[in-house]
Amino acid sequence: MHMRSHLTIFAAALLLWLLPHCAWALASNNIPLDSPVYAYLEKLAGFGLLDTDLKGLRPYSKAEAARLLLEAEQNLKRDAADAPPLAYQLLERLHRLLPREAALREAPGSAPLFDYDLLSAARVRYVYLDGVPRSYDRQVFVRGGQSAFGFIGGKLRPDSDAAVLAQSGSEGTPLLENNEGVIHRVGSSAELRWSMEGFVTEKLSMLVEPSLSAGTDEPGLRLQKGYLKLGGGGVELEAGRDANWFGPGYRGALTLTNNADNFDLIKLSSPEPVDVKWVKRYLGEVKYALIYSRFAATGSGTTLRHPHFIGAKLAVKPTPWFEIGGNFVRQEGGPGFTRDSTLRDTIFGGGGTNHNNSIAGLDLRLRIPWLRDTELYGEYVGEDSAAFWPFVESYVAGFFIPRLTASGSDDLRFEFFYGNPMLYTDIKFPAGYVQEGMTPGHSQGGSAIEFFLRYSHWFEPRHRVALEYFRTDRGHEGRVGSQETERKDAGRLSWNFPVGAFLDGGIMYGVERIDNFNLAGGARQTNQLVKLDLCYRY
Repeated sequence: MHMRSHLTIFAAALLLWLLPHCAWALASNNIPLDSPVYAYLEKLAGFGLLDTDLKGLRPYSKAEAARLLLEAEQNLKRDAADAPPLAYQLLERLHRLLPREAALREAPGSAPLFDYDLLSAARVRYVYLDGVPRSYDRQVFVRGGQSAFGFIGGKLRPDSDAAVLAQSGSEGTPLLENNEGVIHRVGSSAELRWSMEGFVTEKLSMLVEPSLSAGTDEPGLRLQKGYLKLGGGGVELEAGRDANWFGPGYRGALTLTNNADNFDLIKLSSPEPVDVKWVKRYLGEVKYALIYSRFAATGSGTTLRHPHFIGAKLAVKPTPWFEIGGNFVRQEGGPGFTRDSTLRDTIFGGGGTNHNNSIAGLDLRLRIPWLRDTELYGEYVGEDSAAFWPFVESYVAGFFIPRLTASGSDDLRFEFFYGNPMLYTDIKFPAGYVQEGMTPGHSQGGSAIEFFLRYSHWFEPRHRVALEYFRTDRGHEGRVGSQETERKDAGRLSWNFPVGAFLDGGIMYGVERIDNFNLAGGARQTNQLVKLDLCYRY
């Protein structure tokens, strides 16, 4: 029997076993990863109104967002004297965006037998691009003689393992990362997305999100997302096409983001924290996700690869101010391998016969209540270069100050990314950790280092301005032959504003200057991008 069939049977059996043991759960569809709902909830957390939010596992379901909304309202009653007007405005806006889920959480069992919405959300986007995307196709030197964190375990990766590997892929659209694999070409392009939802009582939900585009790499009609979900609360089974994100990072994460095309997947997860008494007592708030999919095929002949995708994420929040998580993704098997793998290498990777490429690590998030709920966060991952030990490290780290001023109208974020030269490369999979030409991990790829700064000002929830600056160096290590370090300085200015009761507009302008473009000494490139959005209940 095929691996996918085994996984489906196991997930369905586990779901049916767990459902009778779960408290009341509400099936609901997921909130797009670029929705302002995440910023609204993050701002409520910055006001000290959320204790059980876990940011290391996204997307949130609408039921989870409604749960957090009601939690914030309860906490606001406690802190009403100190709450600024923006907190009340955020709660009102979330009620408007989550009417079904907020109502059903307050009145369990009142859902109709069948329900649907043929236009639950929509977004029209126009993009004008003057520029050229960076290519990630290059040779990169990966040194040997490495230890974990540079000093633990001796030479877990011996000197003899030094090699020149191939990086591959593209950044997609300059100045427009994490866009679910949609690539806008030079000149004008446009895209329309709209969502249709259906529900059967409180236990089954479904979503279809088509996309119609012109001037993109795949013009015409395509299915951007589409899935069926059974269950909810602490256990849910999802099958279809969807976006996912592992880690607390804002601009990027190391194992799984929405940078590349969405996977067709089977997913067993807890859209809300697991509501089991002993779990809450000993661990606190817990969420998990187990994902199975398959990468698109790459290469031909001896380089043909069509590996399976396996992803796992556990997020635990033992206290309201601390969250810890574990991440794991793997490319597994498929065509192109001529000999069997040992059981040890199959399980742990990192050996001489393994047919897999694993990336695994930890992430942390710390909230400091006495410092206006400032958050510190970080993510570490390593490759499977020495049996089960995930080392040859890459990092994301940052801080978020949600209230630069007492009103909460101003916030500031800084984020750092370091990608090891080995990140997203693997000798067994020549195309590397790539899905349809783009990495499903951090948009800046391997052998890169980046500093990102973002300031935003809120006039009200729907009316915001933001200014961003990022500096990216690529090829600062691992250069081969005549390659030179590529240096990019970029800035973006965005403005979001209300247009109608449920219509929101957005304008963004970005410009970047790149020296040693694609690591070619003396090559210079300037890119500019204008993006216009019109969103309905998005």
